[in-house]
Amino acid sequence: MKAFITDYNNSRFWQEMPEFEKGENAMRTVRVYRDCKYQTIRGFGGAFTQASGYSYNLLPEDKREEFVKAYFSEEGLAYNLGRIHINSCDFALGNYIYIKGEDDPLDNFDLSIDEKYILPLLKAAEEYGEIELFATPWSPPAYMKTNGDMNHGGRLKKEYYGKWADYIVKFVLEMKMRGANIVWMSIQNEPAAVQTWDSCIYDAEEEGIFAASFLGPKLEEAGLGDIKLFVWDHNKEMLWDRAKGSMSVKDADKYIKGFAFHWYTGDHFDAVGITHDAFPDKELFFTEGCVEYSRFADSGEVGKAEMYAHDMLGNLNAGANGIIDWNLLLDSKGGPNHVQNYCAAPVMCKEDFSDFEKRLSYYYIGHFSRYIKKGAVRLATSRFTDAVEAGAFENPDGSVVVLLLNRTDSDNWFCLTDGAESRTFTLPAHSIVTVLM
Repeated sequence: MKAFITDYNNSRFWQEMPEFEKGENAMRTVRVYRDCKYQTIRGFGGAFTQASGYSYNLLPEDKREEFVKAYFSEEGLAYNLGRIHINSCDFALGNYIYIKGEDDPLDNFDLSIDEKYILPLLKAAEEYGEIELFATPWSPPAYMKTNGDMNHGGRLKKEYYGKWADYIVKFVLEMKMRGANIVWMSIQNEPAAVQTWDSCIYDAEEEGIFAASFLGPKLEEAGLGDIKLFVWDHNKEMLWDRAKGSMSVKDADKYIKGFAFHWYTGDHFDAVGITHDAFPDKELFFTEGCVEYSRFADSGEVGKAEMYAHDMLGNLNAGANGIIDWNLLLDSKGGPNHVQNYCAAPVMCKEDFSDFEKRLSYYYIGHFSRYIKKGAVRLATSRFTDAVEAGAFENPDGSVVVLLLNRTDSDNWFCLTDGAESRTFTLPAHSIVTVLM
């Protein structure tokens, strides 16, 4: 076995640990079950927002290269997934769409704003390997909505369901022409939230209808039927209710291939598990989470990093197939954001954009993304105490990755075993360890 630790209190980051001692202790065991296999893992990634692309563009050239390597190379986080927004989102310089207005035909579709900020960062990332993208709209153009505004909620007018679907298909085709590989797509970001930024309300049935009667068929007509449509893309506590509601719509099962969720209302890992068990042929993606300044500004670097690891372990153990963090990069304020809805990212620019800083959350995420490979399957685990959080995965090459998290103030020693091989070691207080078996 090999193990790598991040232990902030002792300034260790992905540091290899000494060889473990052989030994067994039935009273203090964390067990991995190699013959109990569950969902396939699609990978890990972050969001290519306009804010991230803007901040990236302001870094010196050598720092831009260093930043991309830190996220996408095997020596960094080895990300293989990404999320992009259709039209603007809150982490943009302002509201924008790709046509001039209601009377502007889709033939005039203009992606120049994304070519300036988002696509250069995506192209640089793909120097290290293909990035599979999850696309999401925050709002249709204002004229298509009941409130005549991209912000403050509102709904998509029924008479524009077809044109909005055409607009999204056009976006995918234009992105495809530019080399972007969109594999998954949600109907709407946070469809139950009226936000001061780009937002639009759908109920569960409306999402199902739009997917099954409009967007799904139009994607097929355009030769894009392999794109997998997801619904919900909002907080976990309502995941099951929304999945059930959307899937009750006629033909929904044909077009809806999964459910996306965020973390902003707490753990709710049981809701993820319930949804997975009810729809075992659908996939589940965590598509957004960040350290909000409005709630977690004073939680400390360790607390913020542990939020990430705890949520990632809980979601994966409940059946999640992919994990996509929010912004890849932000400025020193936690923006830019056109409504000052600032937050933290795992990597932040210095105030003068001369350099960037990796936060502790970056290293905690790396304990998953560096070692759990695309195509891995989750294995069952059991543990003697909830003071040690654990998850295990078998990579396509047969190697086993075990994640161990200690969020307590005390060191915890235990025996890690798969029934054939056993080692004992100590997991320091407030540390995370990845074991390769």
